[in-house]
Amino acid sequence: MPILYIILSICCSVTVSVLLKLARRYQIDIFQAITWNYSMAIVLTWIFLRPRLEIVHSSPYYVYTLLGLLLPALFVIVAISVSSNGIIRTEIAQRLSLFIPVVSAFLFFGEQLTIVKSIGLVICFAAIVCSVPWGKQRSPNTRKVANAWMYLPVVFIGMGIIDILFKKMSAFRGTSYTSSLLLVFILAFLLSLINLFYRFGSKKSKFSWPHILFGWILGVANFGNILFYIKALGALADKPSLVFSSMDIGVILLGAFVGLAIFKEKLSMINKVGIGLAVLAVVIFYFPTIF
Repeated sequence: MPILYIILSICCSVTVSVLLKLARRYQIDIFQAITWNYSMAIVLTWIFLRPRLEIVHSSPYYVYTLLGLLLPALFVIVAISVSSNGIIRTEIAQRLSLFIPVVSAFLFFGEQLTIVKSIGLVICFAAIVCSVPWGKQRSPNTRKVANAWMYLPVVFIGMGIIDILFKKMSAFRGTSYTSSLLLVFILAFLLSLINLFYRFGSKKSKFSWPHILFGWILGVANFGNILFYIKALGALADKPSLVFSSMDIGVILLGAFVGLAIFKEKLSMINKVGIGLAVLAVVIFYFPTIF
């Protein structure tokens, strides 16, 4: 059963990227889709995770607020990156964001930097560099394509910061994780809704049911990734590294398969080397004793 949860979480994660890729093709307003995605996440969190309604004065509300701001903002950046850089490169940038919490543990929390972990950090950095589309690409919108790679480091850094914030949120014992998660989704939805009303008022977006329906489908996939990830961690509570590494490696490999086989994404040889280095970096980070 744990392996099934991991597989389902991987599939949901890649499905989110596929939906973001299709959004541009079908002219979906990504701002509307991401906003309504959080409304669906709120409903599904309430139904499946059964969070308690609790207010604790010592709760890390600054963490909730930062996540409420960063989650929808980075979601938009990820959507742009998927449409311009492809699923493969964006998934690698997201999954190797583990580099940031690992480095922060060494710099700010006194964790010892071993030789193996140092090698892992170097390989992780090399994988990111190899994932960038260095070759010249011809396009009617050449400048836009040439600058597309710049979204990758933003995704990489943003996901790393969000990972740190979620770890801080889970470390707080005064409020259950599910209650905190529900509050973060509510904040993300409300802040996204404010932005959406501004876009409606400035005529940058127009209310349309297809965008809302697409957002709800996106929300199901997004929540499915979280739900099955939590269930996998619960089923393998004594082996969290196995869950983390299986998720990261699985998403990178499935994302690569979908990008190459379905969307015919073009990769140079150095990009393909980057995929291999990304998998190796994940293994080194989570299972350093192997080396």
